[in-house]
Amino acid sequence: GLCHVFIQHTSASLTLNENADPNVRHDMETFSNHYIPENEEYFLHIIEGSDDMPAHIKSSLFGADVMIPITNGSLALGTWQGVWLGEHRDRGGNRNLIITLQGDAYA
Repeated sequence: GLCHVFIQHTSASLTLNENADPNVRHDMETFSNHYIPENEEYFLHIIEGSDDMPAHIKSSLFGADVMIPITNGSLALGTWQGVWLGEHRDRGGNRNLIITLQGDAYA
């Protein structure tokens, strides 16, 4: 079967990555903030703050959905993999996910 997860927001993202060592999350955030910094004078879309446009860029780069195989009723993630919800705003609000499951039904 398949599990499709979609986030209904343009300033947050979903991605698969290593989920055992918290340093990976720290390093990903440090990397993305270095290459997509806030407070850049060339950003015109700053209606909701200096983190607004950088959040949209990060969301587009990381993506709004993930698809994961289901095997024997469980997500078939690799040993170290996890689904990350990337919050790209300094003070993000509530986030909505749509999760669709297909197949792998058994009695």
